[in-house]
Amino acid sequence: MASQPSSPVLDGMDQRLPLYARLADVLTKRIASGEWSPDAPLPAETTLATDYGVSVGTLRKAMQQLVDDGLLERRQGSGTYVRRARLDKSLFRFFRFASGRTQGAVPDSRILLRETIHAERWPEAARGLGGAEQLIRIERLRLWDNKPFLAEEIALPLSPFAPLMELDITELGPLLYPVYEKVCGQIVASAEEFLTINEADAATARLLNCRRGAPVVSIERHAFAHDRTPLEWRRTRGRGDQFSYRVEIH
Repeated sequence: MASQPSSPVLDGMDQRLPLYARLADVLTKRIASGEWSPDAPLPAETTLATDYGVSVGTLRKAMQQLVDDGLLERRQGSGTYVRRARLDKSLFRFFRFASGRTQGAVPDSRILLRETIHAERWPEAARGLGGAEQLIRIERLRLWDNKPFLAEEIALPLSPFAPLMELDITELGPLLYPVYEKVCGQIVASAEEFLTINEADAATARLLNCRRGAPVVSIERHAFAHDRTPLEWRRTRGRGDQFSYRVEIH
């Protein structure tokens, strides 16, 4: 029989929830706080079980729920780790411009704009970030062989990402999620993407070297922390004549 919780944290939660579910909620908050790094395993199961006054079986059930939810991952022979979302290359598989590249290759990045703005200047992004009032706006180009590949608009809530404004532009690098984690302690755990087909406006046509009104693929991404706090709103546009879709169905 599982031991009863002795932790005030668990005792103070909704007692109608199963013990393992309460424990999973508490662990989720610790993960979202950045207390544990994805680069080091979580404490031993016996240690965590003792900390919360529960059986190892209850602890394992809570951990398995977080694995199933994509918050944690088990590494054979190494332990259980906070999971990072693997999203940095997700867009590149859709565009033929990337074909023939070495596996793992990442396009170059050119920052065109970085500023702080009030939400009323960009209400669409603010809504995607849960109503944040102050935003960081980043515009950048992705390039292969110095040729435009993707145009991106990125919005971040200012408060947790303020240190980004102190960085030199060159320190942002081609992949932003590692910078979010290293500089701001913010880990992207999951994301949702929405794909639509639009026409290129004048600005997009200029950036992607296509005619105004040409079809462009727009991919809107909403990225979240482990507790589903919105961290990033991003719109990526690529030329329709470079777009391809492939999916394996089993």
